[in-house]
Amino acid sequence: MRRKIVAGNWKMNNDLNQSMSLIDSVIENSAGITNCELYLSPSFPFLRDSKIKCEPTNIKVLAQNVSHLEKGALTGDVSCDMLKSININSVIIGHSERRTIFKENDDILLKKIELCVKNNFEIFLCIGEDLESRNSNKEFSVIEDQLNNTIFNLNDINPKKLIIAYEPVWAIGTGLSANPTQAQEMHNFIREKFKVKFSESISDNLTIIYGGSVKPETAKDIFDQPDVDGGLIGGASLNHNDFIKIAKSIT
Repeated sequence: MRRKIVAGNWKMNNDLNQSMSLIDSVIENSAGITNCELYLSPSFPFLRDSKIKCEPTNIKVLAQNVSHLEKGALTGDVSCDMLKSININSVIIGHSERRTIFKENDDILLKKIELCVKNNFEIFLCIGEDLESRNSNKEFSVIEDQLNNTIFNLNDINPKKLIIAYEPVWAIGTGLSANPTQAQEMHNFIREKFKVKFSESISDNLTIIYGGSVKPETAKDIFDQPDVDGGLIGGASLNHNDFIKIAKSIT
């Protein structure tokens, strides 16, 4: 059975007190949620405090990024070893904001993936097309290229250590969202590509989640699609009530 996951990506929001308060609210209101796994992804300075606070619960803490190198003269970067030293071993790789704003290309992302696999990290790999590609009917070729250039360079994968996050770039922070049919169509396409590349077993057990302006009122229709296994939630995860409502939408 595939894992169901709802992860809150807080991006560059919340100071220490706000982060701790939000975690307290999520913990308090998530009691009894058994339909999915919950992840929270605060900013780097607060990962250790977040991990300690979440330790007695089932909530997991997820880093928003990691370096493509093990160590060295990379001012501002954070390595796998640094994350492991504070008991963080789950990380988001390739979020569209890293790709577009910080110009992280597929070569860099592949190096990150390879390092994370070497360190036995759990990877949330983000892929997605921009609006121009969608309007030009190139969305499937864009996704296939992103897979071919990154994760498909590996000879084998552990589907329990990999989560694919399909996030149409045109739906991130815009208020727009893929409709349930669009989400299902792309998630099924991704799953089929993993079946061809690796195996039916890996494909069947691979968790593929949706990211792109998910809201409490839209979550259920998207999550009810057969190939959608949860969500990577941005803005709505900054409100504990919205985040919990979204998590409860998974059946």
